[in-house]
Amino acid sequence: MRNTLEQTKITPAALGAMEKFHSEYVKEVEEAVKNNPVVVVGMKQNPVVTKARKVLNDNNIAFKYIEHGSYFSKWKPRLAIKLWSGWPTFPMVFIDGKLVGGCKELVAHLEAKKSN
Repeated sequence: MRNTLEQTKITPAALGAMEKFHSEYVKEVEEAVKNNPVVVVGMKQNPVVTKARKVLNDNNIAFKYIEHGSYFSKWKPRLAIKLWSGWPTFPMVFIDGKLVGGCKELVAHLEAKKSN
């Protein structure tokens, strides 16, 4: 498990600010993950996001795609999603309610499923 700051080491004011930090974007992803078997969270202009979507399409796997901004916009909402998930990059791929990772992890996950 990755090391994170203990909540006891965070003031109530800071915790409140953390909870509110672009929470509407986090809630959107949470709801999508809860209500869809496969979710990809990404951004415009990111070739790895495009590749992950292509991998899913090539495998005839339906997915919900959530896109926020590009390299030039909405970096704070994307940061909130990263802080929530703990995953540092886009895309973020969720399958059956679990974070698989990015594109490389998606490919490995699908290959493992095929070999079982």
